[in-house]
Amino acid sequence: MTLVQMQPRPAHADLARRTVDDAMEAAGPQVCDDMTVEVALAVAASSRADRLLVCDEDGLCTGLITRERLGVIRDSAAYTDQLRLRDVLGDRGPFTSPMTTITEAEHAMHYRKLTALPVVDEQGSALGILALAR
Repeated sequence: MTLVQMQPRPAHADLARRTVDDAMEAAGPQVCDDMTVEVALAVAASSRADRLLVCDEDGLCTGLITRERLGVIRDSAAYTDQLRLRDVLGDRGPFTSPMTTITEAEHAMHYRKLTALPVVDEQGSALGILALAR
């Protein structure tokens, strides 16, 4: 009988192969981009969510907005009760794929100074959220 000595693999090797799919959180509350800021704040408060995924009328993810940002918008001088989420989100994205490695996604998040990133499928539907550990 021959003994085989096992060498543990370095942790960074496993991290390099792990994908966003392994680390993402459930999608959580989703709201439509035609919803007003005030209603979105109510949804966030009632669901106790720090962030909401925003989708268009076709169900495609258009972005992510935090409860904190919604509060800042509501408290601004330019706020009206008719202001819709699509008016404050700007361009679509950024997003990540569930097949992106965690290392790549974390690098992109640090570069863009993001704490969370929506995870979408090939069609653009929200699958979850990748959030940096606090």
